Amino acid sequence: MVLKKKFFNVEVPIIGEETELIAYNIEEIHGKNIKIDLTRILRGKNVELKAKIKVEKEKATAYPIQITVLPYYIRRAVRKGTDYVEDSFKIECKDALLRVKPFLVTRKKVSRSVRKALRNKAKQEISDYVKDKTFEELFDDLLKNKLQKHLSLILKKIYPLSLCEIRIFEVTKLLENSAEQTKKPKKKEESTVEEQ
Repeated sequence: MVLKKKFFNVEVPIIGEETELIAYNIEEIHGKNIKIDLTRILRGKNVELKAKIKVEKEKATAYPIQITVLPYYIRRAVRKGTDYVEDSFKIECKDALLRVKPFLVTRKKVSRSVRKALRNKAKQEISDYVKDKTFEELFDDLLKNKLQKHLSLILKKIYPLSLCEIRIFEVTKLLENSAEQTKKPKKKEESTVEEQ
């Protein structure tokens, strides 16, 4: 008997849409990573979503693991006579370890001390913002521009920005401290998100 590949529906709850993947059986797509271009959904903002597929009870669902603002969107935002500030750090939210890369563009050229103040304040504010939220809530906030708006309002007290973006937002580890567990797990109990 010759097995034929079939199309399987994969739900992507974060954007309320479905996509299709081809495989011999539904189990084959479990644990696979897919990339989705969100430019149309976000009205021209060039963003790519990376999601990991989980198959439960013959149903495939894709959970977000990374959001990336594509480089050419960033390049368009950086104009002559402006400065940009970028950073990269790891922080912990309620149920995951995250890698965050904020990207800020000032309206005019600024001194090194202003850039440093913006970088430090951005890191502090993002850390405070994520600590009580799950990674899925944070991905939702990013797509709705809530985190960027919150950050921009605070940072403009230091210096007005023409762009306040999270260039990369990625889940590096899922933590085992789910609602059922009350005590915080040791680092050995963390499960690493597989990268393809």
